[in-house]
Amino acid sequence: MQPRNVNPQRENKLKITETNLTTVMEFVLLGFSDIPEFHRFLFGVFLVMYVIILLGNGIIILMTRIEPTLQTPMYFFISNFSFLEICYVSVTLPRMLMDLWTQEGDISLVACATQMCFALMLGVTESLLLAVMAYDRYVAICNPLHYSLVMNHKACIQLVVGSWISGIPVQIGQTCQIFSLPFCDSNQINHFFCDIPPMLKLACGDIFMNEMVVYIFAVLLITVPFMFILGSYTRIISTILKLPSNTGRSKAFSTCSSHLIVVVLFYGSATITYLKPKSIQYEGTDKLLSLFYTILIPMFYPMIYSLRNKDVTQALKKLLPKSLAW
Repeated sequence: MQPRNVNPQRENKLKITETNLTTVMEFVLLGFSDIPEFHRFLFGVFLVMYVIILLGNGIIILMTRIEPTLQTPMYFFISNFSFLEICYVSVTLPRMLMDLWTQEGDISLVACATQMCFALMLGVTESLLLAVMAYDRYVAICNPLHYSLVMNHKACIQLVVGSWISGIPVQIGQTCQIFSLPFCDSNQINHFFCDIPPMLKLACGDIFMNEMVVYIFAVLLITVPFMFILGSYTRIISTILKLPSNTGRSKAFSTCSSHLIVVVLFYGSATITYLKPKSIQYEGTDKLLSLFYTILIPMFYPMIYSLRNKDVTQALKKLLPKSLAW
């Protein structure tokens, strides 16, 4: 991939330190610089996708607030998940749209670090929230008589708040660690947002320990919640298969299928991106994977939850006539 021609004055915005090393003070997000003729087309496509993400997740949040049948712990978690997706996409997509429109990619070191930090924190929150949703399904199916007692309103709020704040100190520390490295070879990030893999490629010197820290946190924050989800669904499936009626089994599976699809999409893309060996990291592939988990998957989440859930479909049918009447 050939990088775009960058303004020398912009590229040379480097600070000379007393040790005669150059430290990058501003980066350039190359984004889709190899296909400048498609920038306007891509801007339109991504803008439409952003609107779909906002509307789709916004409608789910609205439905869970105004429809009495959806005011249950499961839909409380789904509404929080939809809000999380809006935040997650908004960290990267508006910036990418601006860069496509202006055909520039200047981003200061502080702005780049802030974007990375929020993207990482929200990614961790998503991982933990998926685990919480799996726990909710486990209690509902495996211990239905205790469900209302275990998943009371206070417990639901505590689980959601815990998911939101647990990753904050870890990811702030990881961001500080990444940006404490010397970026002295180039200030051009061959990506459309500031993410760990492309940032590490710009760092000088021995970054083995930094890479190991990234892998360790990825294992802890991705693999551990995934293993918890896997264990929960092992028990859930075992319980469902023991149900006496086909109707009961079908209904139980239908309440879990949407969540399982989301789990596979999220953890599959996250594992490939952050845990694959460095030797097979190709910049073009990384960029496509990032588009997949930062834009495409969040766009499909509302469809997955609405099309595969009768309660949401019925609530949507009620909401649409009211909206049209208004």
